[in-house]
Amino acid sequence: MAAIIIDGKEIAAKKKVEIASEVQKLKEFGVTPGLAVILVGNNHASRTYVTNKEKTCRELGMHSVLIELPEMVTQEELLTKIEELNGDPAIHGILVQLPLPKHIDETRVIESISPLKDVDGFHPINIGRMMTGQDAFLPCTPYGIMVLLEEMGISVAGKHVVVVGRSNIVGKPVGQLFLNQHATVTYCHSKTVDLQYHTSQADILVAAVGVANFINADHVKEGAVVIDVGINRNEAGKLCGDVAFDEVSQKAGYITPVPKGVGPMTITMLMYNTLKSAKNTLRF
Repeated sequence: MAAIIIDGKEIAAKKKVEIASEVQKLKEFGVTPGLAVILVGNNHASRTYVTNKEKTCRELGMHSVLIELPEMVTQEELLTKIEELNGDPAIHGILVQLPLPKHIDETRVIESISPLKDVDGFHPINIGRMMTGQDAFLPCTPYGIMVLLEEMGISVAGKHVVVVGRSNIVGKPVGQLFLNQHATVTYCHSKTVDLQYHTSQADILVAAVGVANFINADHVKEGAVVIDVGINRNEAGKLCGDVAFDEVSQKAGYITPVPKGVGPMTITMLMYNTLKSAKNTLRF
């Protein structure tokens, strides 16, 4: 029996309606949520992401600022711009589009963003608060995954979750969010021995390795929930995920497609975090 498709595009659209309504309420108090995005250089993929973020801001009634800096901008110049935004009361969220040129220290840049405006959820203070179960800005893609499961009525508590991938942006934080909701979590990575043994035990399997069609039906337990975070191009140039969708969807109970799965939720949760930051200024 084919898996139930977790339609991220549909769920994201529902959440955007809720966010837009909250934005309008906030404007009655004289506050318009503002997001500043800094784009360094002219990376085509980064520009596409930034354009989508700007478009979504406008759709939701938010204030959007795009700051474009040349490829060879110095680290100090970038840090100075971030410091200006940290002190700008009209800006509630600051996002520096990654990756950055090699001469710039990404860690230093992330740490320079005020934790109160870190709507990407990458600052060590927000990561630490997330780890200890405190209120924090949560990383957008992991947060989006948790919202997808919640909207589908999929319970997490007591489930065995296997995360394939250990990046700071997705793998590590998503495992922690599952742990915070009382799941048992196993992390797998490039040094894991007998990957299939671990993945085939998962009630919920999260694939975040960045390799096209890496996870096949042999990796998946019958009826499992499969979350595909990957965004790749196959040999034909077609967009695909880390999961071999056609075969895994015949074995899984639920599955996210690529595209229209996890992807739409990432920008949606960025907007949610920006709204949350704006609300924090009024102590809602």
